[in-house]
Amino acid sequence: MKNIKDELQNIILGNGEVGAKSRLKKVQIFLRRHAEASSSTQKQQYFKSKEAAELVNFARKKKLFYEKEINEDDFIGSGAEQRVYRLSETHVIKTNGGIFYEYWIDYFNSLLIHNYFFPSTTYTFLGFRINDNDLHAVVRQKFIGATESTDLATVKDYLTHNQFFNTRNNDYANTDLGLIFEDLHDENVLSKNSVLRFIDTIFYLTPEFYLKDALS
Repeated sequence: MKNIKDELQNIILGNGEVGAKSRLKKVQIFLRRHAEASSSTQKQQYFKSKEAAELVNFARKKKLFYEKEINEDDFIGSGAEQRVYRLSETHVIKTNGGIFYEYWIDYFNSLLIHNYFFPSTTYTFLGFRINDNDLHAVVRQKFIGATESTDLATVKDYLTHNQFFNTRNNDYANTDLGLIFEDLHDENVLSKNSVLRFIDTIFYLTPEFYLKDALS
């Protein structure tokens, strides 16, 4: 477990060359540095709207806007935070307004953690777009066709085995890693040929995540 935490801390807090080459990591590094600067100058009292404005300027400078048309005829479904479109026979694209996160940095941290735990359903960040005057992230993900209904008891057993313990309803936490893992209902976890596929995840970091000696 300690090795896992070390790897996750390196993913979230590191600036390695490999990670820096990806669009996702490039944005996360910018947001992390922006958060650190805001924390030191404003005692963490900066708002998501200001963060979003800085992010729009950064995205324009780095050409990180998604310019391709998203055809509404390809619309599959939506949740509170995102809309899903068929991209091809094998992939979908999702536009996400980040409403489940206090700041955009939290959303991008969640994507990075998802990609670490669930490489079969990796998110690829494609860029940003403006929908109804609000900033949205655009990501690509492999399309998963469920072959049977998801048994939430099986989800709970799987997560408990991996030391994510149920806190309430479909929410879980791993106190050693300093992670909260939420909203794991049967539309966010699919079952294909009896294998669980986590397609829409929400991770939050707790203060314990940043403790280097938490597992020593």
